[in-house]
Amino acid sequence: MGALSPLLRSLEGGCIAFWCPGCDAAHVVAVSRPFGSNWGYNGNPDAPTFTPSVLLRSGHYAPGHQGDCWCSYKARTGKNSPYTCTVCHSFVTDGRIQFLGDCTHALAGQTVPLPAWPNDHFD
Repeated sequence: MGALSPLLRSLEGGCIAFWCPGCDAAHVVAVSRPFGSNWGYNGNPDAPTFTPSVLLRSGHYAPGHQGDCWCSYKARTGKNSPYTCTVCHSFVTDGRIQFLGDCTHALAGQTVPLPAWPNDHFD
């Protein structure tokens, strides 16, 4: 992984990662894969725009999910879940991230600047 800017990291396979403050995690978009879907990228690592929207779903929100999910993990195992069932849906435009209303985290419906990559996470 290489730093493109304080906001973005370049990954192998034509992917770029940005830090999502709503999920407190990295989100990855494919911008130049030779096969498969690609997001549009304006090429500006300091004020990136990705199109179309970025939609991530986990647990029971994931398409095709069947059976148990992370919501019931503690009841099944007696341990805290290492993951959560979430939806994060956003538009990244000119270095700002607009979280749509279907997000399940606290930033749903808000627009905030794309944060710098945290120092305590891999570079």
